Amino acid sequence: MSYPGGSVWNVNDVEIDVLGQPYERRVIDLGHDDEGPLIATLVSRRAERPTGRAVLYVHGFVDYFFQTHLADFYVDRGWDFHAIDLRRYGRSLLPHQTPNFTTDLTEYFTELDIAAELIGAETLLVNGHSTGGLVASLWAHARRDQKMIDGLFLNSPFFDFNMSWLMRRPVLAGVARLGRRNPRRAVPRGLESLYGQSLHINYRGEWDYNLAWKPIEAFPIFAGWVGAIRTAHRQLWAGLDIPAPVLVACSTRSFRGAKWHESINVADAVLDVEHIVRYAPRLGQHVTLVRIDGGIHDLTLSGPQPRERLFTEVGRWIDAYVTPTDGGPAVGAEQADSPDRDSSPAPDAGVAAAAGAAPDQVPG
Repeated sequence: MSYPGGSVWNVNDVEIDVLGQPYERRVIDLGHDDEGPLIATLVSRRAERPTGRAVLYVHGFVDYFFQTHLADFYVDRGWDFHAIDLRRYGRSLLPHQTPNFTTDLTEYFTELDIAAELIGAETLLVNGHSTGGLVASLWAHARRDQKMIDGLFLNSPFFDFNMSWLMRRPVLAGVARLGRRNPRRAVPRGLESLYGQSLHINYRGEWDYNLAWKPIEAFPIFAGWVGAIRTAHRQLWAGLDIPAPVLVACSTRSFRGAKWHESINVADAVLDVEHIVRYAPRLGQHVTLVRIDGGIHDLTLSGPQPRERLFTEVGRWIDAYVTPTDGGPAVGAEQADSPDRDSSPAPDAGVAAAAGAAPDQVPG
């Protein structure tokens, strides 16, 4: 099977996924890198009846697809659901590999290209979370002339490091330079275990997932990975040109504490949500921003009320801009207000609508 770039890749036969029926998976052979064999994994669940519509989910850092209730949401609306576990992540993490490591986010474009062709949908919506949202944004921009996607939903996308200006600019610039010489040089980990504790059922959360693939303490971070993220961030900040409608969703507040506090359950404990708001308009000409009060970093893992609000907003946006019905608003049209929605212009031009409560900081 041939894909963009002219290379030939092998895709294994369909088998039952670790989630069990009705989830299936296909392992994509990506050849070898300097560590050895390399794979990606496409997990799929079909809607009851074919509609020609499909979702491709792209996970975040220290993450993989396990959120079956997210698949339920799409399948119940008649969309086939697919999720890619990228190379060195989750199902695709092999024993000889450095978990989640990369020196160039564009290497993931290969498995995204393959996944899009395997899915073969008439209408393709890409749903990216955190680092997956950053990767999906760059991929949608790079493939804009091919018109491969019809909508992009970003759940708390990783648009900047959640650090002081001194740390995220001059200090991380030095780390990135180090990464060019020694990409596997470990650097102090910036992800605290509190977020993981707030999620997993064995600690303080309600979700059950594989801790070997998504550990509470997170995986080590390396200088080469920091450099890859900084390169991607600079491209985003300079402005992308994604032609498809984009929905960006984030919490209304960030959690700043270094010790456990119950407010971690109603805030983003990984990213500074104001960075997301600041850079969202640079994705393209049609961007909708929604802020979810009480939402956490992965908004789909929030408490019941913010989770329901998120899915309501995503469904509304899909109906309006990705698959508009006859007489519905076309792409670029002004989004209408509704009784439970506070719509106002976003900070920059090019944003279709902004919604949600005013931002706040959670005391640590």
